[in-house]
Amino acid sequence: MQAKKSLGQNWLKSSSAIKEIIKTADLKSDDLVLEIGPGRGALTEQILASGCRVVAVEKDHRLMEFLETKFASEIAEKKLVLIHDDILNLDFNSFLNSTTYNLPTTNYKLIANIPYYITGQIIRKFLSEPARNASQSDAGGEKIQPSSMVLMLQKEVAKRIVASDKKESLLSLSVKVYGEPKYIKTIPAGAFEPKPKVDSAILLIKNISRNFFSSTKLGTSKDISEDKFFEIIKTGFGQKRKQLKGNLGISAEILTACNLSEKIRAEDLNLENWRCLIDKIKN
Repeated sequence: MQAKKSLGQNWLKSSSAIKEIIKTADLKSDDLVLEIGPGRGALTEQILASGCRVVAVEKDHRLMEFLETKFASEIAEKKLVLIHDDILNLDFNSFLNSTTYNLPTTNYKLIANIPYYITGQIIRKFLSEPARNASQSDAGGEKIQPSSMVLMLQKEVAKRIVASDKKESLLSLSVKVYGEPKYIKTIPAGAFEPKPKVDSAILLIKNISRNFFSSTKLGTSKDISEDKFFEIIKTGFGQKRKQLKGNLGISAEILTACNLSEKIRAEDLNLENWRCLIDKIKN
């Protein structure tokens, strides 16, 4: 079966890379795993071997037929649920609450070999999933975020997320506000079929939560609105060559109150700096 360029398909064929993903995910027999893009099922096989229940979402109808045959017994035993859908369109919240498959709804882990062109969209979708009940506040209520994410993605994107050069980006902050990213291992292009033009990397995001937005963490009387946080940091990164003061339209006094230089740029601020700034701005 030929990979589709339009879907960004690069199937993982390296057994050592698959073992590293499984090790990083720290799977337990009672875990529920959401796998995005199972492809030909090489990684799916090893996830199932750990005893987990797996929900695998595949967009390519050709691969659905292949996977339904390959994993017929696991599907019959309800160890594997295959969904034919675009992960960006799937309402996983509703799926978890469905009584059809009787899935555990309190916790799950996400594992994915992500097409490069939708990396940012997938990360944002699952880290910022809303509360189960739309009337619940941003910082309260039961959430459907995964407890951890193990992602195979482009090496340079993984490095940008962990900010190995100490320069933060909108993407790296959008990840760190919810969890702790860790660069696990570089995976060479030859580990895939067809071979991509660049190397990949395994990235772990652990301890996923919304604690950053809570008043307890802030030491203030009010929670931070997630929408307000992202509105402010997007504005801060709006014109990269401009200083933060100009992008945000704030006074030098606010920067000084957070022990920041008047000439500082958005990429030089860490998460704690943004926490201080947002608290000062909203006050």
